Amino acid sequence: MSPTEIHQFNFGPITAHAFNKDRTQVAICPNNNEVQIYTKSGTGWNLLHTLIEHDKLVTGIDWAPESNRIVSCSQDRNAYVWNLDPDSGIWKPTLVLLRINRAATFVKWSPKEDKFAVASGARCISIGYFEESNDWWVCKLLKKPIRSTVLSLDWHPNNVLLAAGSADFKARVFSAFIKGVDQRPPSSVWGDKLPFNTVCGEFTNGNGGWIHSVAFSPSGDALAFTGHDSQISIVYPGNSQKNIKVATLPYLSLLWVTENKIIGTGYDCAPVLFESRDGQNWKFSKVIDAGKKRVIGETTALTRFKQMDALGINTETSGTNDTDLSTIHQNTISLIRSYIGQRDNVTHFSTSGVDGKLVIWDLEGVESQLRSMRIE
Repeated sequence: MSPTEIHQFNFGPITAHAFNKDRTQVAICPNNNEVQIYTKSGTGWNLLHTLIEHDKLVTGIDWAPESNRIVSCSQDRNAYVWNLDPDSGIWKPTLVLLRINRAATFVKWSPKEDKFAVASGARCISIGYFEESNDWWVCKLLKKPIRSTVLSLDWHPNNVLLAAGSADFKARVFSAFIKGVDQRPPSSVWGDKLPFNTVCGEFTNGNGGWIHSVAFSPSGDALAFTGHDSQISIVYPGNSQKNIKVATLPYLSLLWVTENKIIGTGYDCAPVLFESRDGQNWKFSKVIDAGKKRVIGETTALTRFKQMDALGINTETSGTNDTDLSTIHQNTISLIRSYIGQRDNVTHFSTSGVDGKLVIWDLEGVESQLRSMRIE
């Protein structure tokens, strides 16, 4: 059995994707103003619903597994919460009052699914919650001290803390505590007094790259973030920060698969695994792609660009002029998500990218295949 499932969608780049709870359906943003929902059919996918409410490019989507609600956001400065009508089988949208005047860039449900966060170019984050008295979704804004577009978000397991990465070169941890919605969380390494918009941490990797992705560890005691300078940073608040500089193109999305393993994906077109044996000393481990022949560290990103620009050489294919990369994805991977497993033990993950592919990876199967290839 192959350690990967490769699904090619023919409509062009995939902006974002999200699965339902039992993984029988997937919602995909096909680089336009639509959200398309596909249902599993044998080894492929059939289009089931097309959600058309946004006016511009849909930039983010998330599917709450327990409540079965979808939230989407767009460059039209709006967000919608979609509910499936059990009688008609139609997804019905509810407009969210985001209170932003620039494009929305990213959206994510909180672990308890009673809130969601929307990043934007308005130098703020909208925290949406349901107001039962008015039967609609309203938002409070996290503003200070954000100085540029917010590009990524991740919720802490306690449902209150929120990590954000932005184009002002900073990764921050905020309190998104909503009175009347949240219960006071227990004390953690991030602090114990957590009124709304408290900044619990502000970090930079020191090289000035804007932050593409942020991710809390399964325990919530560490934060990983990656910037446009091809660097990954792991922060243990009040203790240490480890910066890993790698000779690849920048990463766009991060996923913790265990407390000591992180996968990064991005412009290099293949998932990359980073590991720590003691929870502190992190390093590059392997490229998670059986077709990946190049080893990280053989060449720098600058050298690769010079070769490709001056000589027309594709360094991914051992110096040939072949336009096909030796990777499953043939273009930038824009998003990585957990597919099977708990937060602290992800066994399968999914990726989508600019090449229009949705790939489901069996982490153990891919690692076993890579080991057998090395033996041979």
